[in-house]
Parts: sequence; structure tokens; C-alpha cells
Amino acid sequence: MVNVAAVREPLHDSETRPSSAWSPLAHPVFRALWLASCVSNVGTWMHDTSAAWLMTGLAPSPLMVSLMQTATSLPFFLLALPAGALADIIDKRRFLIAVESAIFVVSSTFAALVRKNSALE
Repeated sequence: MVNVAAVREPLHDSETRPSSAWSPLAHPVFRALWLASCVSNVGTWMHDTSAAWLMTGLAPSPLMVSLMQTATSLPFFLLALPAGALADIIDKRRFLIAVESAIFVVSSTFAALVRKNSALE
């Protein structure tokens, strides 16, 4: 009897090369998605930090600062499950573009309002 596993041809080049932690970045589509995710995360961190920093300037109360942090993280907890279900139903690419565009619009509006308010003072 012939051992089928020993005769099988490799499906991909990755099966013949040793894998490393950086090997997924060799695929251009994954690399682009990974870089876009990193840029998006940095933008989210900048927004969260600037919102907390602005709140410490407007109302130095620790309660208000913690409420600001809660307000920025609460949508993730409340909308994660419905967003996952929606992503299974509709086109993931369009959904991701729409969500990232909405985040950009909200963040830009926030920045414009802060700039306008600081110009008035």
C-alpha cells in the first residue's frame, strides 16, 4: 500500500519554504490590509488621546474624563455583534470603506469644532 501523504505534491511555495512571523506580509493583499489596519488603529489612538486631553482642558474633573473615555469605547462594545452580523450579510469591502469613511467624517468634524472653538478664545 502506498502512503498518499508522502507522495502528495506541495500546494504552494509556502509549504516548501520555512515559515516565519513575517511570511504573511509577502502577500501584497494581506500586506496592504495589514498596513491600512495599522494606520487606522494609530488614527483611533490619536483620536482617543486628543479627546481625553481636550476633556481635561474643558472640565478637569476625573469623572468627566472617565465619561469621555467611556463614550469613546462604548460603541465598540454595543455595536460589535450587530456589525459582525451585518458584515456577514453585505459586501465586506464596501462595509469597511463605509465604516472607515464615517469614522473619518466624525473625527474631522470633531477636529474642526475644536479648532473653531480654540480660535474663538
